[in-house]
Amino acid sequence: MIQKIAIGADHAGFEYKEVLKKWLEKNDYPIKDFGTYTSDSSDYPDFAHPVASAVEKNEFEFGLLICGSANGVAITANKHQGVRAAICWNEELAGLARQHNNANVLCLPARYVSIDLAGKILDRFLHTNFEGGRHDRRVGKINC
Repeated sequence: MIQKIAIGADHAGFEYKEVLKKWLEKNDYPIKDFGTYTSDSSDYPDFAHPVASAVEKNEFEFGLLICGSANGVAITANKHQGVRAAICWNEELAGLARQHNNANVLCLPARYVSIDLAGKILDRFLHTNFEGGRHDRRVGKINC
């Protein structure tokens, strides 16, 4: 099943967003780009909140957020109920975020991973299933 993906980035993640957006479209993922649409300085919450809201409302199965360190977008996205945003800087973390935490928003640190690695991380995130079981119990305790 192809998942719908909400994407967003600030100025530091703009280039990566554009490249990954093309990869997603090429692989037939329905997406919505919540911005930014230029490399001009911007504020990460302006893009993280709309992406997280779309995931929170179940309009999209997954979100992809990109900023310089990924910290700002992850902190912002995790304010939304039902959103489990994970910062991933390698493929193994992306797999574990899905398997163990049922992460539904991938946060990439553009200043710390290559664009090639970012694509591999995204691919692993999208192609890894949640294991459930003991992890389901733990994930169920996350929301306040």
